[in-house]
Amino acid sequence: MKKNLMQYRVILLLAFGLTIEAHTTFSQTVTPGDLLGAQNAITTAVPFLAISPDARAAALGDAGVATSPDANSSYWNAGKLVFIDKKYGGTISYTPWLGKIVNDMSISYLSGFYKITREQAISASIKYFNLGDISFRDGNNNPLGDFNPREFAFDATYSRMLSEKFSMGITGRYIYSNLTGAFTGIDAKAGKSVAADIGAYYTTPLRSSKNSTLSLGATITNIGAKLSYTDNANKNFLPTTLRLGTAYTIDTDPYNSFSFILDFSKLMVPSPNSGRDSVGIINGMFGSFGDAPGGFKEEIQEIMTSVGIEYWYNDIFAGRLGYFNEAKNKGNRKYMTIGLGFRKNKFGVDVAYLVPVNKRESPLAETLRFTLFFHIKETATDKDETVTD
Repeated sequence: MKKNLMQYRVILLLAFGLTIEAHTTFSQTVTPGDLLGAQNAITTAVPFLAISPDARAAALGDAGVATSPDANSSYWNAGKLVFIDKKYGGTISYTPWLGKIVNDMSISYLSGFYKITREQAISASIKYFNLGDISFRDGNNNPLGDFNPREFAFDATYSRMLSEKFSMGITGRYIYSNLTGAFTGIDAKAGKSVAADIGAYYTTPLRSSKNSTLSLGATITNIGAKLSYTDNANKNFLPTTLRLGTAYTIDTDPYNSFSFILDFSKLMVPSPNSGRDSVGIINGMFGSFGDAPGGFKEEIQEIMTSVGIEYWYNDIFAGRLGYFNEAKNKGNRKYMTIGLGFRKNKFGVDVAYLVPVNKRESPLAETLRFTLFFHIKETATDKDETVTD
């Protein structure tokens, strides 16, 4: 059993685009033959960057570009962080990975924010992916040693309110990915890169209803240098992603509110079979809207959709439901998500659960994801500046 698990982990590393010859994303199935198969999914290095770190967004079908601001806003949209109505706070999230098969793989996320003034906010976070222990062997099945593959990304965010309804933000990111250690005979090294996110957020009460709000969000994330695990001639794109989203919130009475959320996302990475190896970062980003071998039809298939509904009772209890959809030949991820949230004074907890709906297994299927957080509200003395439209 241990040997099979070790072999499975090696296959998983290949599937994550973390070796020399095979690169594919976490959107593939967990069946070894399919993981290394010839699907038309767009491939990148370090796809862990695109995995939802917090349980709230995870329960909303991985939607979060335009949802109400919280302590995890810097991941989803750096622009909306400044609209959070707290002085400072933080969160810690835990996501089991392949929890149905192994118990030592997980994604952890730690974040904290601080409102400098009413119009400015900063945040820092770290996302850590632990891939468990692997025993490496040479071609003659001789042991080379054990190693714990791991990846992490450290972020720093600045968010600025430009008017009472509009804000923008920027995030800088350092990325580190070490999958093989430094064993003799393995032609690989740790991958390192830097990247940036840009986000914009707009929110306004609707004149047609005094108790409703419309929010819009747009981000481009992981804009950065290609990452290599070997020599400089073999580099891979980061998962640069364009996200557009909207959220409509209505208070039906003083105690009950509903939010209806819709996000669209697309990897701004060259499509497979498009001569991507010779394409630079900027050309690859903007060329990704017209390079699919299948033409416009395939370009549309590269757009992923997330929808969610969030219910709050008295700002204490939340119920969430979501759905994520990806085209069959682009990864075929289709799953429903559910979750709960609870807030009391300065503390809270969110829980999420994922259910595949197309008989295609997910590394996150049938596992509970948790987020714990605390926050301190703004005081009257913190509101010392005024921004006009």
